[in-house]
Amino acid sequence: MSAVRRLPVLLAIVVLLGAAFAMGPRVAAAAPPASLTAAASSSVTGSVYGPTVLGVNGHGAYTINATGGPAYAPNGTEVGNITFYASLQASNTTGMNITPAEFVITNGTFTPARLSTNGFAQVVTILVMISSTNATANDTINVTYAVNVVTPYSLTATIVNQTNATVLAFVVYVALDGTMVGNVSVPSITPSANYAFSFQYVTLSLGTGWHTFTVSLANEHGLVAFSNGALSYSVSFYVPGPAPNYTLWYVVGVVAFFGVLFIYATRVAARRRGALRK
Repeated sequence: MSAVRRLPVLLAIVVLLGAAFAMGPRVAAAAPPASLTAAASSSVTGSVYGPTVLGVNGHGAYTINATGGPAYAPNGTEVGNITFYASLQASNTTGMNITPAEFVITNGTFTPARLSTNGFAQVVTILVMISSTNATANDTINVTYAVNVVTPYSLTATIVNQTNATVLAFVVYVALDGTMVGNVSVPSITPSANYAFSFQYVTLSLGTGWHTFTVSLANEHGLVAFSNGALSYSVSFYVPGPAPNYTLWYVVGVVAFFGVLFIYATRVAARRRGALRK
């Protein structure tokens, strides 16, 4: 009887042990493979930097920078491409261009774009679309930059080699009202030859009154001179003020005119009333 009673107990133990071995240690499921496309650390940003004033038929260099978006991983590594597309907007774009108009910026390195203007004084807007891409991910931003194209103040002169030897290249510095505003690189000049010196100064405005450009060849120790034999050369010019605004005087004149008419009409009416009473 005791053996028969132990049998259910043993069977129960065997069943429990079998269930435990059947469950066994659980193995963690393999994680899905990580994406090969790195997430962007930030939204794409971009900028344009360069001169805000150019002369007509002039040139200017502009640096276009961009970063962020899908092309950059969170650690700052470039994993895609950043491309800019540039164009121009103005009242007259004939003969104007910006090159390159399309370029891939690699690791933030880029040769400045060159803007060439035409003969019209106007405001030119550089339009830039920057695209940050990586595989199928794409993020874009639009950036604008305004450039004032003006008629420059020009200074011209003739430099003459007064010796029997070639004068090597040198630099001529230009001052405006006593302040240095630029320089011109003069190439080597052969014996008895001359060079047409030209300088253009671009600015949005100069104060009303007289201004003077001055250049000097004193640093060349008498090897060269201007066509009149002098070592210094200056040119003065007058900048007129803004046109007078006569609007206020027109208004005052009109008011005074109608005031006179009103007084005249009042006096005439008073005289008529006086005559009727008599």
